[in-house]
Amino acid sequence: MTNCSDCTMMDVTRRHFLSGMSMGVGAMALGALSRQGLAGVPGAVMPGPHHAPKAKRVIFLFQSGGPSQLDLFDHKPLLQQRNGEELPDSVRKGQRLTGMSGNQSSLPLAGAQFKFARHGRAGAWVSELMPHTAQIVDDLCFVRSMYTEAINHDPAITFFQTGSEIAGRPCMGSWVNYGLGSMNNDLPSFIVLVTANKGGQPLYSRLWGSGFLDSRHQGVQLRAGKDPVLYLTNPEGMSHHMRRDMLQALAKLNECQFDAVGDQSIRSRIAQYELASRMQLSVPEVSDLSDEPDETFELYGEDARTPGTYAANCLLARRLAQRDVRFIQLYHQGWDQHGSLPSAIRVQCKETDQASAALVTDLKRRGLLEDTLVVWGGEFGRTNYSQGALTANDYGRDHHPRCFTMWMAGAGVRPGFVYGDTDDFGYNITANPVHVHDLQATMLHLLGMDHERLTVHHMGRDFRLTDVHGHVVRDLLT
Repeated sequence: MTNCSDCTMMDVTRRHFLSGMSMGVGAMALGALSRQGLAGVPGAVMPGPHHAPKAKRVIFLFQSGGPSQLDLFDHKPLLQQRNGEELPDSVRKGQRLTGMSGNQSSLPLAGAQFKFARHGRAGAWVSELMPHTAQIVDDLCFVRSMYTEAINHDPAITFFQTGSEIAGRPCMGSWVNYGLGSMNNDLPSFIVLVTANKGGQPLYSRLWGSGFLDSRHQGVQLRAGKDPVLYLTNPEGMSHHMRRDMLQALAKLNECQFDAVGDQSIRSRIAQYELASRMQLSVPEVSDLSDEPDETFELYGEDARTPGTYAANCLLARRLAQRDVRFIQLYHQGWDQHGSLPSAIRVQCKETDQASAALVTDLKRRGLLEDTLVVWGGEFGRTNYSQGALTANDYGRDHHPRCFTMWMAGAGVRPGFVYGDTDDFGYNITANPVHVHDLQATMLHLLGMDHERLTVHHMGRDFRLTDVHGHVVRDLLT
């Protein structure tokens, strides 16, 4: 037994402590500490910044499922001319296919059924499906030569978020939180928003988990409805003052336990409880859109009035950026169009195009775009051939990691710029390839961090987001 002036407690292991104390207070959703809060934690390390940053914060608009670059941004007239012809072996070069189309007797080329036009100073090609995005191309930096190694959704999304296809590593937002800390003492540094009621490939909370980093670095999901953070609201009959008294008593107990076992995670958890108390006021305020004028909803679209929609989450992302949340991750499912692509992709674009463009426009007019990095894209691209039957009005596309398109805007990124190219078939990269690790390295660089120096020693070796390679793509930067 260990005695102190306030309590008598039995020594417990870290595992017992975490399993006993982690229930109910935000359900591990209170995953961020402010820099101010960390200052009182012995042994806390803030590794960055390593150089002057261009970006203070990131908004990552992740389009889960893999948007078809060939129907949105990578215009290939040759596919339309040779629609229905077999994919030439000289183009495929024996590259692997998924099990969904690898056994097809034929791989017929499928031209996009949508009109394309050039826009902006750089003459960027944009499909008719994205009219609002087309209006802001002079603010965007298109990367048409992205590539990845994973060919299926779960490992590909995990790779994009954590730098590894194998689950268990810290995600990008957690690395940023670990490296830079928070700019807001009353909100988490890393917040996640997921479009509600969307089908498609499943999303797991480990995608915004902290892996082997301290749990304070994991993402906090804000949900639609009256309780944006689970278990944050006081139970029936408990006042805010009662909650404060409980937290103070709990802090004393935890300090006693820290004195007994010396586990630094105990003090991290104390600070998480304190953040939870502050979030009871800050979260309802930031998630209440009633103070936004009608003009704002006209900009983002009427869907923005409905909590949990992509448009509402884009508007909420702007509000979070205004309050200096460091890393804001949006997920929108439904881009996995193996069949009925022409009709399905119209729905996806209608849900996302206006709001994505509005977010960039809104940040710019408020002076926030100059130090906010906005990123749009999915885990991989889609094939130039049809999965399943190709008809006059319908086709599907399989997964294609060899090349796809993303765009960025804001802090330190070259506006009105198109980078990289693919062959006339839209199958292989022909100029300036950009690997996922290259994009991650570039994002960290804009935030003021050297991706090779942002490391954590774990299980005998140093780990980093970009694993053992990746480089900053300086051609994308101003």
